[in-house]
Amino acid sequence: MRIAPAHQAGIGAVLWVALALPPMQRALTATMTLQMLVQIPLLAVAGWLVVQALPRRLDARLSAWDRSGVSGLLLASLASMVWMLPRAMDAAIDDPWVALAKFLSVPLLVGAVLALSWPRMGFVVRGVFLAELVASAFRLGWLYLASPVRLCSNYLLDDQQWLGKLLLALGVAISLVLGWQLLWGRIEVERPHRQGPGTA
Repeated sequence: MRIAPAHQAGIGAVLWVALALPPMQRALTATMTLQMLVQIPLLAVAGWLVVQALPRRLDARLSAWDRSGVSGLLLASLASMVWMLPRAMDAAIDDPWVALAKFLSVPLLVGAVLALSWPRMGFVVRGVFLAELVASAFRLGWLYLASPVRLCSNYLLDDQQWLGKLLLALGVAISLVLGWQLLWGRIEVERPHRQGPGTA
């Protein structure tokens, strides 16, 4: 059953607001693992859903800036990279303004941008994105696991090492899924027809 774009946007908005509630913020920043692997991805999902209601006329205008999805990929990669840094994760807990920046930039500059750029990406650009995703998981996983000192002052070393293990496992899992898809699956690169406000 396909959910209408307006309903997807509503779900995304509700998710965005729910994640911003103080009890939810405290719960999802209680550990380093929850902040990086649950809160930040959910914020990106909220942005992805909200932008589904973007009028197709505006989407078409953005396509001139985002040819083949390359500009969007670079913007989303840079924005997400910021929130993978230990200093940024610490600051998002200690400084309300940094937390606000995270709650705005991750949905808008990561989730929403990827939602718009992904359909424009060809096979090669998608491959670059996914390869960098795997490489980032391995790099950060090794860093967090091998570091003998805490990289985030708000989190214990055990939590940091557990996150490192999970990131390495995530990198392996994504690699296996991509390998299976390349060998036996079907990779769709054509742009789907997205219904939304402003559709003729």
